[in-house]
Amino acid sequence: MNDLNKYIKKQLKNKEFKEEWEKSEIEYQIVHALIDAREKNNYTQQQLAALTGINQADISKLENGRANPSLKTLQRLAKGLNMQLKVELVPNK
Repeated sequence: MNDLNKYIKKQLKNKEFKEEWEKSEIEYQIVHALIDAREKNNYTQQQLAALTGINQADISKLENGRANPSLKTLQRLAKGLNMQLKVELVPNK
């Protein structure tokens, strides 16, 4: 993920990219958190699917940003990753 983070940081210097990034930042945060947690647990998508009962293809779609998970799905993923889902509403900067 280091290369991806470097790439994103470089792209954020582009005004149009930055505007689009900010529009969908929460989705990217969820995707990165899911991938990072899965990799830290040394799980393949197939292993995570077995733990959560979520189809591996659906996990792939989530990780590729082509799906919008429900809170219930995020809770199932968190449980399978031995983690807790935390959602916050915070004031704008």
